[in-house]
Parts: sequence; structure tokens; C-alpha cells
Amino acid sequence: MPVSDPPTSTTAPATPAPTPATSAAAAPPDEGPASFTMSHRQILTILLGLMMGMFLAALDQTIVATAIKTIGDDLNGLSLQAWVTTAYLITSTISTPLYGKLSDIYGRKPLYLISIGLFLAGSLLCGTATSMYQLAGYRAIQGLGGGGLMSLAITILGDMLSPRERAKYQAYILAVFGVSSVLGPIIGGFFADAATFLGITGWRWIFLVNVPLGVAGVVVIWRVLHLPPLRRVTHRIDWPGALLLAAGLVPLLLVAEQGREWGWASPVALTCYGVGVVGLALFVLAESRAGDDALLPLRLFRNRTFGMGAIVNTVIGMGMFGALAGLPLFLQISKGMSPTAAGLALLPLTLGIMVTSVVSGQTIGRTGHYRTFPILGTAFLVVGAFLLSRVHADMTLLDVGWRSAVFGAGLGFCFQPLVLAVQNAVPPRDMGVATSSSLFFRQMGGTLGTAVFLSILFSTVGDKIGAAFQAASGTPAFQAALADESVTSDPANAPVIAMLQGGGDAGGGAVPSLNDSSFINHLDPRLAAPFLEGFAQSIGLVMLVAACVLVVAFALSFTLPQLALRQVSGIQSRLDEDAAGAPGAEGREDVAATSQTASAVAASEQGIAPEAIRAEGVTPER
Repeated sequence: MPVSDPPTSTTAPATPAPTPATSAAAAPPDEGPASFTMSHRQILTILLGLMMGMFLAALDQTIVATAIKTIGDDLNGLSLQAWVTTAYLITSTISTPLYGKLSDIYGRKPLYLISIGLFLAGSLLCGTATSMYQLAGYRAIQGLGGGGLMSLAITILGDMLSPRERAKYQAYILAVFGVSSVLGPIIGGFFADAATFLGITGWRWIFLVNVPLGVAGVVVIWRVLHLPPLRRVTHRIDWPGALLLAAGLVPLLLVAEQGREWGWASPVALTCYGVGVVGLALFVLAESRAGDDALLPLRLFRNRTFGMGAIVNTVIGMGMFGALAGLPLFLQISKGMSPTAAGLALLPLTLGIMVTSVVSGQTIGRTGHYRTFPILGTAFLVVGAFLLSRVHADMTLLDVGWRSAVFGAGLGFCFQPLVLAVQNAVPPRDMGVATSSSLFFRQMGGTLGTAVFLSILFSTVGDKIGAAFQAASGTPAFQAALADESVTSDPANAPVIAMLQGGGDAGGGAVPSLNDSSFINHLDPRLAAPFLEGFAQSIGLVMLVAACVLVVAFALSFTLPQLALRQVSGIQSRLDEDAAGAPGAEGREDVAATSQTASAVAASEQGIAPEAIRAEGVTPER
């Protein structure tokens, strides 16, 4: 998708115009801080390598979901498929903030290469799995790498580009998600349907295809990503915080994924709640003691943009993933579509994300204003979720498509502006941990939302199906089906006939088990109709609850402050900080003091307290 050609440099206003090549010479103190700039061609080359890693993470989410049923059947463990998803989710969620903090200390490039390496190692192992337990373990290794692929790529862009320039390049990033959403179901369906491919079981290629793409990404990043060295500051790694975060999140993530099967009030679930709460409480205590060395420094929450961004990201994640979990089920169950076809039917949602992301990116790049877009985005999300709550079994795909496009438009207005706001508000030295934390809170909200909304779905669907049978029982078509001997004698219809005979009326018997809904596809259409409508009504209820959750996000989005976007890249900002803190930089402290005074004056003009400006670390917009 074409975008306007961005400026070819990201330099501080006070520095001389650099040559259009990467430079970060350590200038003598009396010559001012070093400058960092990159040409448009260099940026695109590095962006290509980052996009390869991001494509791996984005494709993995869709391709595995499409083929998981085939994988479970082949490994004789379909009932264990949830553990394959849970294992990846746990390790990727926990490792995300760790990558951010370590990259702030040791640099982005080595951590990014480690994340791709772990992801590729996990992919190779997944391709050799002989049981679902093995596959779950190997997916955990894959998740250790996946936790850094997305967050580090976005952070590296923040290093290379100023916030205003960064917004202009997001069309390239969005192309990754658009292509993966199209190719994921197609590739997953192709390999899942193939018994063998090049002498290897078809589904194993779902993981093996990651290898050549990942190797290409490693080569590109190794050769072209050369960020200037920054002044090293002595840090200790917050291993206690990392271990306590794992101790707190693993039980909660487990119960979120497995609670519906275990029972939300079962002894094992209650144990998970207790261990998780204690673990998180000890994590907060450990972070408080660790100070600036903390995995997630608590001082960042005193920054209003970071704190409110974390809350808004969590709530959006809840509503977003709740809706995204319901739509594919509606398409596959109520509309009878295959996983591949259902994935392709969601392309309007992807298109909505891409269009509004480009619009918001280009507008932010021109105007420097980002606050409007989370407000507008959450409004679109509320409207889109409400429209999708009106789904019914007879709804056309066109109706589903334009409603999901509205929802997608809301996501596009929220994704990049929220991350951009957080990156812009924190000190440059915290760029990595701030970016990864934004994604971390969104993912945590998504995990919670998926668990809650799927619980709502499956706890209400039985009653909805029963009510649908009650409503259908008096119709001539339904009565004709029950009077048709070919229907009643067909073994495929036996579960429904047994249900109807169980209580003496259309809704009196027990609804057949919905753990495997494939039996609906083989029913007589007249007997299947109440099942389809019951599922549609339950999914509509999920969407309605999601809309209510997103109303909270809409209200909270008004609390995000509008700060002036930095005119320099993250690297240039850190070079300036290093120069200001280096020996012989005393003269530049006067400049910093003058800048701080100007910030206070601008703050007073806007009615902003100077201490709020110091907390945000950004000059207010004049």
C-alpha cells in the first residue's frame, strides 16, 4: 500500500544536517552530541528484516488455529489441543516484558536475534512432535521467542524514527498483518488437508515453513541493523521479578484457559487463584525494591500516559479478543463454513484495520496529534461490537462483513496511536520496557476476555438452543421433519431425536454435548436450524457484553493526555542523554535547564502543572 515518502533524517533540531547515511560518531564533548540519521532506503531495508520476524508471529496465530483439529487427530490427543495454545500463550506473555527490559540494557539487535532463534528452534521441534504433550512443550519454546518478535520490532522502529515519522511507516507493518490473515488460513488448510508433502506429514509443514523465512530475517537483521553503541549503564537483571511474574501469571493464565473445563470454583481453580494473587503481590513488592533495575519499573506508572495506556490497552484487549473469539465460531458453526473459509470471510475486518491505521498514521505524521484516534477507535469498537451482537443464523456474509469492518476500523484507530503515545511519553532509556509493556497489558486483557467470553458462550448456549427448539417446534417445517420416517431413522439425526424424546417436548431433553459440534453438519437442515440459531444468539450475547466492556475503554480514552510528539528518534534522544551525562558536558546542562524552563512556560499556558510535565518527560504542545 503506497504511503507518502517520509523524511530521510531524524535529527535533533540543534544538530547540523547529517549526511544521508547512518552515523553515530562519538563527537568530542565540545562539538555537541553525536547525531544519528538513516536514509529512507536504509530504513526500508531494516524494516524488511523486522517485517519477516513480525510475519512469523502473525502467521503463527492463524495457521496453527486452522490446522489444530487435524494435528490433534493425528497425534491422538484432540482433547489436549487447548494445552498447545496455553503453552505458547504463557511463555510469550511472560517473556514479552523481559525482552523489553533486557533490550534497554544490552541493545535491541542481540535480543531480537535471540527471539528469532528461539522461535525457529521451537518451530523445528514442533515439526518433530510425536504427541500432544511434546507439541505443547515445543510450543512453549516457540513462545519464548514469539514474545520478542512483535515488541522488539516495534521498539526498533521507535529507535530509528521520531514519533511523527514512525506513524508514516505503519502501512508497511500493517501489510504484514493483512497478508498473514489471508495466507494463514490458506496455508494452514492446504497443509492440514495434505496427507504428506515432500515425504513429510502435511501438518508438520505448518511449523517447518517458519524456518526459511526466519533464517532470511536473521540474515537481513544481522547485516543491516547497525544501531550506534550507547553509553553503558551498570544494571543488574531483575531475575527475582521475572520469576515472581511467572509465579503470578502462570496459574492465572492456566485457569483462564482451563477454568471452563475444570470449573471456575473447583479446588484446582481456587488454588490457581490463590497462588496467582500471592505471586503478583510479591512481584509488586520485588519491583518496588528493585527500583530502576526492575523488570517493570513502578515509577513508569506515575507517568499518566503510561498508566492510563496500560489500563486502556487491557480493557481493549478484553473486548477485542472476546469479539474475535466469537466471530470465527459463528462463521464455522452457525454458517457452516470451514476454518479456511471462515478465515477468509474475516478479510473485511482486516481491511478495516488497515485502512484506518493508514489514515491515523498519515494524519499523526502531518499534524502531530494522536489523542483523537483512541477516542474515535474505541467508539468504532463499541458500535461494531453492538452491530455484531445482532447476528442471527440467516444473516448474509455481506451483513457480517460490513459489521466486522466497522469493528476492524476501531482496532486500526487504536493499535498504533496507543503504542506511539506511550513511546513518546517515557524517557528514551525506557523505550523497550514501555513498548513491551503496552503489548503485555493488551495480551493479558485478551487472555482474560477470551476466557470470560467463551465461558459466557458455552454456559448460555444450551438454554439458547432449548429456546430455539421451543420456538421451532410449532412450525410446519419442523413438524414435517419429525413425521418424516427417513429423518427419524437416520443415525445422523439420532442425538436430536433422543433429545426431543427425553422430555416429551421440543425443549425438554438434554442438549447433545457441544464439545464436538461436527454432528450439526450431518443433521437434517430442519433439525439443525435451532442449533444454528441458538449458537448465533449466544454469540450475539458475547458481542453485547464485549460492547459494554468497550464502553469502559471509550470513557477511559478521554483521560489520555495529548503531548507534543518528539522530533527526534529514540536513538538520537539517548545519544543526547548520554552526551549530557558524559564528562565535559556541563555546558549542555545549561541548555537542558533552558529547555526545562521553556517547558514550564508552555505548560502554564496550557494549564498543566510543571510537575506533570516532569513526570511525563515530554515538552507540552504549544
